[in-house]
Amino acid sequence: MATETENKPVVAGEEEKKVEQQAAAATATTVEAATTAAGDKAAGGEAVAGGDTADKKAEEKPAGESAAAGGEGGDGATSSDATAATAPAKKEKEVKPTVHKVNFEKDVVYLYQFTRTPMLPSISPFCLKVETWLRLAGLKYENIDHKLKLRSKKGQLPFVEVNGEEIADSTIIMQELATRYDKDLDAALTQEQRNIAHAMISMLENHLVWVVLSWRSKNTEQMLKGYKINLQHALGSRLPNALLNFFFKFQFSRKGAKKVKAQGLGVHKPEEVEEFGRKDLKVLSELLADKPFFFGDEPTTLDCVAFSVLAQIHFILDEVKYGLKEFMQENCPNLVGHVSRIKERCFPDWEDICTKLDLNAHIPKPEPETKENKEGADTEKTAEQDKNESEKELEKDNSNEKSEKKEEPEKVVEENKEKEEAAAK
Repeated sequence: MATETENKPVVAGEEEKKVEQQAAAATATTVEAATTAAGDKAAGGEAVAGGDTADKKAEEKPAGESAAAGGEGGDGATSSDATAATAPAKKEKEVKPTVHKVNFEKDVVYLYQFTRTPMLPSISPFCLKVETWLRLAGLKYENIDHKLKLRSKKGQLPFVEVNGEEIADSTIIMQELATRYDKDLDAALTQEQRNIAHAMISMLENHLVWVVLSWRSKNTEQMLKGYKINLQHALGSRLPNALLNFFFKFQFSRKGAKKVKAQGLGVHKPEEVEEFGRKDLKVLSELLADKPFFFGDEPTTLDCVAFSVLAQIHFILDEVKYGLKEFMQENCPNLVGHVSRIKERCFPDWEDICTKLDLNAHIPKPEPETKENKEGADTEKTAEQDKNESEKELEKDNSNEKSEKKEEPEKVVEENKEKEEAAAK
C-alpha cells in the first residue's frame, strides 16, 4: 500500500534528502564490517534477516489466501470451486537454490566476507580468522565479491558455501570443515593444551575484540585513516567519499557505542578499557614466551585466532596513535614476531592483497597476451610475407629467363641470314 508520503509530488529539497538516504543506506553495510569486530553477527543483520523472512513468508503464502482475505462476503467455498473449475492449471513454483553460488565446483570453499583494505586483508577479525585457517589447512577456496550485500541465513559474515551447502559462524565453519576434510590443526595437542587454547580463544574473542571495538567506536575518523578505508571502493558506490564518511562516522559511533555498552565495557573510561586490553596482551605474551607458535613449532587454531585479532592492532598506520599498538611493540615484541610469522606463512601475497585490494590474489590469473607475443606474431607474419614475395620474384625471374632463351635462337638465325645476304652481294 502506498503511503501518504509516497503519493506527494516531488518538492524542492527532496532530491537532497534522497542522496542523504542513499549514503546512509550505503554506509550502514560498512558499519557492519567494523562493528563485527565484536562478533560474527553483523550489526543490522537482524533487520536484514527479518526482511528476508518477511519476503519468504509472502512468497510462500498460498495463492488463494490473499483473495479470500480480501473478499467482503459471499460463499467462499462456492467461489473457490468456480475459480478452480475455470482457471487454467498453474505452473509449479520454481525451487530457488539454497546457495548464492549455483555453478559451484566440488569441494571448493566459497568464502563470503568483507572487502580488502590497504593495511590488512580484513578489518573483521572473524573473516581474517577463517581465511587464515583455510590457508593453513590447505583447502581450495575462493572469495566471492558481493559488495557487502549478502549475509548468511543467520545474518552473519563471514559464511561459506561448500558443495551447495551454507555454513555460518567462523567457529562452526572451522569445526565443520576440519571434520569434513580431516584438517584438525589441534590434532597433536594434549587435553591440557586444548583447555588452555579454549580459554585463550574466549579471552581474545569475547574480551580483547571488544576492547578494539571500543576504541574504533570512539575514534571513527582515526579508524578510517588508520586502515586507509575507502568507502567508495568498499561499497561499490558512486557517492562522494566525504558524504559516505559523514554517515559512516555517525552510524558507526552510535551503533558501536551501543554494542560496547551492552557488552559491559562501555561503562568504563577509555583509559580503563585500554588497561584491560594491555592485560590481555600480557597474558598472551607470557603464554607464547620464546616459542614460534603458542604450542610449539606448528600453528594451531589458537594461532589463527590470535593473529586475526592482533593484526587489527598491529596493522594500523603509524601516523595514527593507538595505545594498544604502542604497548604491544614496546612490551610484547614476541607477539609482533608471531604476527609476522603467520603473515609470512599464510599470506605470501599480502602485498598484492593490500595494493590491488584483490580478494583472490592467491588464485593464479591467466597470463595476458604480452607485447613480446604480439611482436613475435608480427615478425612471423612479416617473415611469411617476405617468403611469399621472394617466391613471386623467383617465379618472375624464371619466366624472364625462359623468354630470353626463346629469343636467343631467333636472334642467331636472323644474324646468319643477314651474313648470307651480304656475301651474295
